Amino acid sequence: MGSQDQMTHIIAGNIAPGFVLKSLDHQEYSLHNLMERGPVVAAFFKVSCPVCQFTFPFLERLYKLYGSGDVSVLGISQDDARATKNFASEYGVTFSLLMDEDGYPVSNAYGLTNVPTIFLIDADGKVKVSSMGFDKKDLETIAHELAERRKMALTPFFRPDEVVPANKPG
Repeated sequence: MGSQDQMTHIIAGNIAPGFVLKSLDHQEYSLHNLMERGPVVAAFFKVSCPVCQFTFPFLERLYKLYGSGDVSVLGISQDDARATKNFASEYGVTFSLLMDEDGYPVSNAYGLTNVPTIFLIDADGKVKVSSMGFDKKDLETIAHELAERRKMALTPFFRPDEVVPANKPG
């Protein structure tokens, strides 16, 4: 679960760097405040990234299944607001999308070199999953953790009729 990733210095077990970013609707989101409610799924992306385009509909599924008042799912965009809005519309993303400012201070704080990179951050600030690119097993692990957190039955995350690769590098 992420500990093998050498492309980010934030791995499972590390404390996630805090951040405050604005969403497309100009609301401020603070990691600290979100963690007070519960776990946070933070997915860093670029709109032009084909693996991000492939991954985000699955993150939307995760949000629809397990996102609630105590679980936050966030996309953190490395693009401008207009491009990010178009991405959300094209790929059916309804969870909150935040804008990493010029120079990508939050992406840099997380040591990112590739997107998508997805983190499951527990309410205590520890990273439970650090996943780079598309990783089917990591997404299933995140779904399992969120289902457990919400005391829900685990819904199979991938449908039997879907042909989904085990992974796609970012």
